Amino acid sequence: MLVESDLDQLKEVYRDAVITQAKPLYSSAQIGAWSNHAHRSDVLAKALIRGYGLASCNTTDAAVVEAFGLLDPIERLSLLYCRGRSCRQGRSRAILVGLENHAWQQGCRRWHTEASQLSKPLLLRMGWQIDHEERVIFAGEAFLRWRMIKSLNQPI
Repeated sequence: MLVESDLDQLKEVYRDAVITQAKPLYSSAQIGAWSNHAHRSDVLAKALIRGYGLASCNTTDAAVVEAFGLLDPIERLSLLYCRGRSCRQGRSRAILVGLENHAWQQGCRRWHTEASQLSKPLLLRMGWQIDHEERVIFAGEAFLRWRMIKSLNQPI
């Protein structure tokens, strides 16, 4: 489980994920606005304090966070980020399964999120459905994202 002292590492994972993985999908201006958002605002700190989060750590140094996910509140997947060097290793999928199990145990039966172009494919593979598409202004730049929902099943 993530704690407040993990904040600096989470900011680094957030920034790394955007910078290393968003280039084929977003403009340079969008990447700049998005990648700097965690460092310039307290949105991540507030979500960490209020919510519930899990991390996947480095296999050689368990103190180094490679990926993380946060629920804030319990029925909303607020954040899901993975360093570029650690993507496509099943880390985000494992985090989502752990978060889903936790949410179920807390009585949550339906999730929702706002998915980026980065997270949308994984979420679709994991049973999420698109509710609708929307355009938002984030850190001064326009972004396309998807409101997604998922009914939770009893954990295995």
